Amino acid sequence: MGNQTALIFGAVGYPDWSFLAPLRAAAAVFCADGGVNHVQAAGFSPDYYIGDGDSGGVPPAGIPAVQLPVHKDLTDLQAAWEQAFSLGFRKILLTGCTGGRQDHFLAAVQLLEVISARGCTGAILDPDNEITWLPPGEYRLTPDAFRFFSLLPADSRAVVSIRGAEYEAARSILRRGDSLGVSNAFLDGPARVQIHEGPCYLVRSGRIR
Repeated sequence: MGNQTALIFGAVGYPDWSFLAPLRAAAAVFCADGGVNHVQAAGFSPDYYIGDGDSGGVPPAGIPAVQLPVHKDLTDLQAAWEQAFSLGFRKILLTGCTGGRQDHFLAAVQLLEVISARGCTGAILDPDNEITWLPPGEYRLTPDAFRFFSLLPADSRAVVSIRGAEYEAARSILRRGDSLGVSNAFLDGPARVQIHEGPCYLVRSGRIR
């Protein structure tokens, strides 16, 4: 099970879930509380439920369920990720966690760093965006699903080089709070990104439908 994908649904619903269609045969579905109410609309069946019920989630019959207390020190989404990790899942995809409460959204973004630190790959997916956390290294970004990409430093600064994009860079310094790395665009092919120092959040946006 170590290489399987866990798709974790949060409580935010979207009018169109078709962006998840490629995952329908490849992911185990974890429902974080109210996320269970969106699984069927997205074309999935729930495999696990984790939650306290305060966002309208009810554990479906016949699947493993972890009933959490309402008063606790972590979100249902974090609890669902920890459950997936304990079961051996190492690719973690979070959805249904953008567009609702912004405190929960920011906590989900920061959770990507924790997921990476535990040796997993992670991403937040919604109809228009994909957010990942990238440690220093070299990356090849393809324009197959998105028109734009942005790099935002996760620490006080990052040093990056970019080739094959509308805005190229050679060891440019990105500082947290500045918008220098926002809204780059693909050209005719893949873009090459090298993060020399400091981790970054990569936000790919403008999903191609």
